[in-house]
Amino acid sequence: MRIEVIRADYGNPQHAGQIVELLDHYARDPMGGAEPLSDYARSHLVKELARRPDALTLLALVDDRPAGLANCFTGFSTFAARPLMNIHDIAVSPGFRGLGISQHLLAAIEDEARARNCCKITLEVLEGNAVAQASYRKFGFAGYELQPETGRALFWQKKL
Repeated sequence: MRIEVIRADYGNPQHAGQIVELLDHYARDPMGGAEPLSDYARSHLVKELARRPDALTLLALVDDRPAGLANCFTGFSTFAARPLMNIHDIAVSPGFRGLGISQHLLAAIEDEARARNCCKITLEVLEGNAVAQASYRKFGFAGYELQPETGRALFWQKKL
C-alpha cells in the first residue's frame, strides 16, 4: 500500500472531481452534518477555491485512489504578525480509515505552513468527534487558550 499526499490542481478535472467526491462523502458523514453537498456547492466549489489565493487543497491517495482531503486557508495572526494556516476541512473516506491518512495529511499541511512561514496551524473539531480529536492530539494539537484563567476558546457562528 502506497500513501501519497499531493497538492490539488484546481484546473485539473480529475483533481476537481476528487475534491467534490471526497468532500461530499465528508458532508454525508454524521461528523460532516449528514447531508450531501448541495447542487450549487458541487458545481461551484472548485471554481471558487481556485479564485482564492489563500486556498490550499491536499489530496491523499492510496495506491492512486482518492482516500482523503484537506482544505486549508491562509489567515493572519495579528499577535504574531505572521500568517497562519487554518484547516477548514479534513476528511478520510470510510473505506480508508485506520490507515494513518489523517497523519499524512497533517504532516503535509505542516510542511506547507512552514514553507509559508506560518506561526501556527488552527482547526475546529466537534466535541463528539473523539476519533478526530485523538488524531489531532497525536499530531500535537491542543485546545486554544491564552491564559488558563480565561479558559479555552470557543468556536461560534452566525449564519447569513
